[in-house]
Amino acid sequence: MKIVFMGTPEFACAPLTALQNSQHRIAAVVTGPDKPAGRGKNLRATAVKEQAEQFGLPVLMPESLKSEEFYQELKKIAPDLIVIVAFRILPERIFGLPKFGSLNIHGSLLPKYRGAAPIQWALINGEKETGLSSFLLKSEVDTGDIILQQKTKIDDNENFDSLYNRLSQMAGQFLLDSIKKIESKDFKPARQDESLSTPAPKLKSSDALIDFEKSAVKVHNLIRGLATRPGAFTFFRSKKVKVYASKLSDKTFDISAQPGSILSDKSELLVQCGESLLELTRLLPEGKKEMDGRSFINGYRPESGESFD
Repeated sequence: MKIVFMGTPEFACAPLTALQNSQHRIAAVVTGPDKPAGRGKNLRATAVKEQAEQFGLPVLMPESLKSEEFYQELKKIAPDLIVIVAFRILPERIFGLPKFGSLNIHGSLLPKYRGAAPIQWALINGEKETGLSSFLLKSEVDTGDIILQQKTKIDDNENFDSLYNRLSQMAGQFLLDSIKKIESKDFKPARQDESLSTPAPKLKSSDALIDFEKSAVKVHNLIRGLATRPGAFTFFRSKKVKVYASKLSDKTFDISAQPGSILSDKSELLVQCGESLLELTRLLPEGKKEMDGRSFINGYRPESGESFD
């Protein structure tokens, strides 16, 4: 097949690599424009652009997906299929161009977790399994007919970084299997069951603020769901503290203690949650280097009654 690949972040690089190493031909790669990054605000290419250039593939970086110039470029290429992995919402006249339509890979078992942050919300909600879905694009976001799905279990202590990377690696072969299914004579995509739909909206800053009044399990799930991008956070002595990792604790605590209260025994940084204790094991205090719980205790020496808030 002659394919146009569209993607932006690291998540899309493994599928792009798998496609490049297959019998299919990548006619062009579409990604976002270079953007200022870092302290010097130097222009930085997307991860997909860097990968595409290593392969010597032509790269398109349209400012607007609705532009006539971009549409005519794709029309001239005349792809058999457009593959989308972690990219922007496409106009209908773009995703309707190819002979076989446009295939999107999504990081959840649709129709669960439709939206921009499926991996994070699956972890935050304590899901025991997730996976990948490939589907044919429709106008409504993440509602297209399913081509293929692949499940994977979520470990109790797995965080966003590890699950993101694992699903990305899975997505390479999964993409090739999805294309093979489309090419088969008896291919019939399956409609999504709308009654099972759940949202996975883009995360807001307020979503990352830790509420220690919730149970230790829910706080733990929030921390691993956001580690390390963007990172769940709280405050200590009026300074922001990101929390990258935690452990559920079976130790007992004063039931009259307020949520957020700190119990430090010089080796473990324990915090009272709504119904039990949680150990904070990796933290990044504002203006400091990342540290473990013991280093936080030794450095800040929290007094009896002090708390995160």
